[in-house]
Amino acid sequence: MVDVYYFTEMPYAAFDETEAERYPSMRLTFPNSYFDADTAHGLFRDYFDQYQWAEEVGFDGLMINEHHNTPSCMDVAVNLSAAVLGRVTKGAKILLLGNMLPTTDNPVRLAEEVAMADVISGGRIIAGVVRGIGIESWANNTIPNHNRERFEECHDLMLAAWTRPGPFRWEGTHYHFRVINPWVLPVQKPHPPIWVPGTGSPETIVWAAKHGYTYAAFLVPMDATVRLYDAYREHAAEAGYEATSDNFAYMVCCVCADTDEEAQEIGKHYLWRMGHPLRGPVEYWAPPGYLGRRRPLRPHRGGAPSGDRKPLHTLSYEELQDAYHLVVGSPQTVLEKLSHMRDKLGFGSLLLEAQAGAMPHKATMRSLELLGRDVIPALKKG
Repeated sequence: MVDVYYFTEMPYAAFDETEAERYPSMRLTFPNSYFDADTAHGLFRDYFDQYQWAEEVGFDGLMINEHHNTPSCMDVAVNLSAAVLGRVTKGAKILLLGNMLPTTDNPVRLAEEVAMADVISGGRIIAGVVRGIGIESWANNTIPNHNRERFEECHDLMLAAWTRPGPFRWEGTHYHFRVINPWVLPVQKPHPPIWVPGTGSPETIVWAAKHGYTYAAFLVPMDATVRLYDAYREHAAEAGYEATSDNFAYMVCCVCADTDEEAQEIGKHYLWRMGHPLRGPVEYWAPPGYLGRRRPLRPHRGGAPSGDRKPLHTLSYEELQDAYHLVVGSPQTVLEKLSHMRDKLGFGSLLLEAQAGAMPHKATMRSLELLGRDVIPALKKG
């Protein structure tokens, strides 16, 4: 059985894309003078309508993420979005992938916010934790060398805030609190489920397997994903348990329409998502000290060194589909492709980024309807 989640980065694509060519990257240093609040207001209404509709038509969960200083993602506070979704939806899981632990200076407040969203939703939050891409270290003025150790200590402190009776004191390497005594605690005990996304970092695989957390591969080629999942299984065995499909999730871009021809035309909006937002100087994506010493099990998706694979932003529309980074088609075509991915990878959760760029709201709503009505039920049966 596969759970299927809807996801959009809530992009702001309401400007001439060629404007991005005047700057090093669409992230970090692209001027916010291109932003219009009234336009963004309308986009946010559409995005939350899409999430509500996804639940209504049969998606099991709703995924949200967070980025900063980029028009590719207007969701700059994932816990705010989780609280909104917790109120306007009824039963779907709400997956946060997620909170950027290394860039926060107050893990206790982070724990409180997730707990509040869990209470508002009635216990539907999945508390994904992330290191944040290298650009986030620049955007949040944090030291890249400390990224992983801050990530791990922030995680430990969040868990303590959720599970250890207060008040208590915390004296760590990066965080110091005289009194920790959050009043709002999660519905789910001992705490909400925790997931971890990755694109190939061996350290992340080891850490996720050690804790038994679900590992979500993001826009990773299928052959590389097989290696990532196998590595997880090996480390899970070393930790004393056998990994199952519940330990694995996979994210892919996907759009569905009534015909293959119509879907192919709509799907071209993903070239915006895979284009300028993934371009930029190497130092934006991998500031000194951010990457670990161990070689990634797959190349970075963005501007960091790409090893023996082409970066995603250099792939053509056809190449993105051939590599299964992008699934486009009628319900039958999409079902066949997603079924192939499920059978090859054996994941328990499928995360569909089913909206991108300036994709029309009407087309997105129809895509979600077809996915919920014709694709998801058949995918679960298979």
